[in-house]
Amino acid sequence: MSIEHPINQITFLRHGESVGNLENRFQGHADFPLTERGRAQARLLAERWQAEGRTFDRAFSSPLARARETAEIVCGALGVPLEFDNDLMEINNGLLAGLNDDEAADILVPAETLTAYTHFGKTGESPWELYLRAGRVIQKLIDAPPEKILVVAHGGTLKSILYAILGIPIQPSDGGVRFAFENTTFATFSYNPARHNWRMLAFDDRSHWKEE
Repeated sequence: MSIEHPINQITFLRHGESVGNLENRFQGHADFPLTERGRAQARLLAERWQAEGRTFDRAFSSPLARARETAEIVCGALGVPLEFDNDLMEINNGLLAGLNDDEAADILVPAETLTAYTHFGKTGESPWELYLRAGRVIQKLIDAPPEKILVVAHGGTLKSILYAILGIPIQPSDGGVRFAFENTTFATFSYNPARHNWRMLAFDDRSHWKEE
C-alpha cells in the first residue's frame, strides 16, 4: 500500500512595475519603489486571486521596496502572513545599481566574455553566487511545512531559482535557456518529497492583466 506524503505548492511571483523598470535602469539592490501602475498591477492580481478563492498559508518576500510593496498589497488583500528573506533579493549588480544604459557603458562587460564567475558591475555577485543563493531559498522552502507558499522576488533571482529546480546549468550570458518573468506574472510548482518530483503547474501567468 502506498503512503501518501504531503505536497508543497509554491507560487513564485515577480514584483510589479518599479520606478527603475519605468526608467530602464539596472536595479539590483538599488531600492526603487513601485510606480502607480505597479501598485495597480499588484491590486489586480490580488483581486483575481480573491475572485478565484485562492490563498496561501504563508508568504516570503525580498525586503527590497518593489517586492515588499507588491507582497504587502497581495498578502494584505488575502490575509496571508508575510515574512522577509534577504536571500530573495535581486542580484547584487555592484557598480551598475541604479544606472541607465548610458551611465553603465564603461562598467558593462561584453556578453561574450562573461563566465559563471564574473562579478556583475565589477563588485557585485556572480551568476554562480546567485545560483547558490537560489539553492538556499529552495532548501528553506522544502524544509518548511507542506503548505501553499507565495514567494515574491525579482526576475534575476526567480530565473536562478527555476534553473536550480529544473537542473539547468548556470547561464552566464543572454544565451541558453531563459525564463522571462514580466511584472506580476507568476509560476506555480508542486513538490512531492516522497519522489523528489517537481511539477510546473503554471508559468508566466498574466491573465489578470488588463488592456491599456
